[in-house]
Amino acid sequence: MLDDIIAALSKDMPNAMRWGGAVAKRLRQFNVAIEGKSSGNANTDALTLADLSVQELLVAALRDSDPVLRNCAIDGEEETGDLGKFPEQAKYTIALDPIDGTKQYRDRSGNGYAVMLTLRSVDTIHYSLVYVPETGEDGTWVEVSGDRVTVGPDDHSRPAREVLDSLPVMTNDNRPDSNKIYLIGFQERDPDCAQAVTDSGLHGFAPDDMPGSIYPLLASGEFGGSLIHSPNIYDFPVSLHIARVLGGDAIWCHSGEPVNFQEMWMDDRADMLRLPAIVACSVNRETLQTLADLAKDWNRVRYND
Repeated sequence: MLDDIIAALSKDMPNAMRWGGAVAKRLRQFNVAIEGKSSGNANTDALTLADLSVQELLVAALRDSDPVLRNCAIDGEEETGDLGKFPEQAKYTIALDPIDGTKQYRDRSGNGYAVMLTLRSVDTIHYSLVYVPETGEDGTWVEVSGDRVTVGPDDHSRPAREVLDSLPVMTNDNRPDSNKIYLIGFQERDPDCAQAVTDSGLHGFAPDDMPGSIYPLLASGEFGGSLIHSPNIYDFPVSLHIARVLGGDAIWCHSGEPVNFQEMWMDDRADMLRLPAIVACSVNRETLQTLADLAKDWNRVRYND
């Protein structure tokens, strides 16, 4: 069934994510900010009508696609959409992040927000699709499936699936190795933790310093990895997927164990599922170990109050 699920997602969801990106671009012209989250962190708490509208569209597309997708559970970062048509628990789970980077989207402070979908089991990620609507003339794609990582510009004069099939496949031979590392989740300590990464010989980037979405940057080799405190399960798994396909991994810094999805917790402040503790992720195994060694004794508790 896994092959059939991936085939359905890769066939029908590129168009739907393009449409979601178009909706997001249009709504961004208006004041669409709403209240709804209160974790105390601006990056986490940002919420807009676009988040709700794009997820509604994506869930409808999943509902109306190949019936094999009805065998999957759905973890949506928001609560909108016809979620009742899908089982609450299943062997495979589709996770949706309708607007990754909502604070940047809402504040119009950059164009690195993305529409995201992943397929996972308890052990790992099986399919990832990312659309960044405003990076490049027609947007930018990242797709990870099987042993293939592809990244590159969209072209609205051609069908989305045709564009994805034409993008270059990234390998360790054609992908450069970067020492740039994305950090997030350390609350007010993000800049200090980024500096600690830089002091280790890599180059840490806090959220406000990022030049765009981490996913195309990681896939293309412009960034080498990430260090994240209690990453949520709607967006971070794409980085894990890219790293694993290209020979790296994502591990818990305190134990060195590979990340799985058996150990998750509900962050009631942000109303989202998260992995526990601090996770390092990189395509380069040496970089991965440097990050894990650096953060292995850092506080594993996300909120200190």
